[in-house]
Amino acid sequence: MIVSLSGVLLESAVFRVVVECGGVGYEVHIPVTTTEKLPPTGAKVFLHTLQIFREDAQTLYGFAGREERDFFRLIVEKVTGIGPRIALNIFSRLSLPTLKNAIANGDVKLLSSCPGIGRKTAERLVIELRDKALPGGGSRGAGLPSLASSRADADASSSLQHDAVAALVTLGLKLADADKAVRRALEKNPEENSVEKLIRGALGN
Repeated sequence: MIVSLSGVLLESAVFRVVVECGGVGYEVHIPVTTTEKLPPTGAKVFLHTLQIFREDAQTLYGFAGREERDFFRLIVEKVTGIGPRIALNIFSRLSLPTLKNAIANGDVKLLSSCPGIGRKTAERLVIELRDKALPGGGSRGAGLPSLASSRADADASSSLQHDAVAALVTLGLKLADADKAVRRALEKNPEENSVEKLIRGALGN
């Protein structure tokens, strides 16, 4: 099982990259939220990956973060009616903190706005994964932080991002645009801990 790739970024598109490792080029399918974090073509890149086997294919899916990869796997394995392609659409529309908060809060309307997700499928997402999406919920894989302080920091970051996105939607932005703007603001200032300043950064102020 290929769980990560480290190599040179040979090709890059919105939903697909090719990474060369040891002279071999690996095609990896990625969500838009990972595309936004890629280095320039020709640079070194590291991706957390999930290898999915089908009768006629073996496909690699890649993510910038391990937690994203693990939650993607949960969705594909636990939720009936959602395969890798639809799950990739979900991760392309919503960042992980926004997605987890939507599931934890039972926000079926928000979840069903993702491409390929109807109301019934959104309800299944909530039923199957609510306990995994709640702060501190779910199991952690080997090597993931397990200290209470680490969980608290992650939960605070998730809440901060969710609150900023919600505020921007209230101001009239579309959810996908608000989520993307907040992600970019956090990339510029990852240590930001104020919702108000994060909103200003997202708005370019």
